[in-house]
Amino acid sequence: MGLLDDKVTIVTGAGRGIGATSARLFAREGALLVLAARSAPEVEALADELRAAGGEAVAVAADLTTAEGAQRTVDAALTAFGRLDAAFDNAGNGLPPAPLAERSEAEWDDTHALNLRGTWLCLRAQLRAMAAAGRGGSVVLNSGVGALVGGFGDGAQQAAKHGLTGLVKAATADYARYGVRVNAVAPGVVRTPGTEEYFAAGPEFAALVARSTRWAVRAWTPRWRRRRPGCSATGPRTWRA
Repeated sequence: MGLLDDKVTIVTGAGRGIGATSARLFAREGALLVLAARSAPEVEALADELRAAGGEAVAVAADLTTAEGAQRTVDAALTAFGRLDAAFDNAGNGLPPAPLAERSEAEWDDTHALNLRGTWLCLRAQLRAMAAAGRGGSVVLNSGVGALVGGFGDGAQQAAKHGLTGLVKAATADYARYGVRVNAVAPGVVRTPGTEEYFAAGPEFAALVARSTRWAVRAWTPRWRRRRPGCSATGPRTWRA
């Protein structure tokens, strides 16, 4: 038996990177998946891959910065599987490194639209469904080391990630009585297609990331270890009911 056998689980930002890798892990552990991303070809290809390997998955193309898009993912879970047990709210974006005062209002708004507002919209739809069903559930937000420290050259995203900490605390206070657990994971900067712009800044940025991540991990984690690709705190035990 897998740790997530028959758990209906939404994964946002599932088209690539951490989201796609997590979805593959959840599928191996028996989860019934709803894969959501803005890019239809990416999530449809991943759903095909998982079904070909014997899993169950549906793909949803949605703009998660809108209430309609966030609700569409929950509706897909209810239509395909009849319930919602868990969610990994992973969708996010970032900007090439620059000092905070050099950011434009448009850059700030675009970053917060997905990282903070979009995550809240997804979480809101998920909490409503779980509370109404009375079965409990588990939601995990992908926050990041930027919620713990500064210094990566993306203050707009770090402000949004700090906001996710507030969402976790508020949701826990409001929905624990329904048996819904809400947590966040805070991985360091993972090299994915979405972070290549960061590393294009050169070796100085990579060294800065390494120093800041080591500090954050040691300061906030009593027992820490280095992570290899595919090894993350977003493992299936985080979602196990």
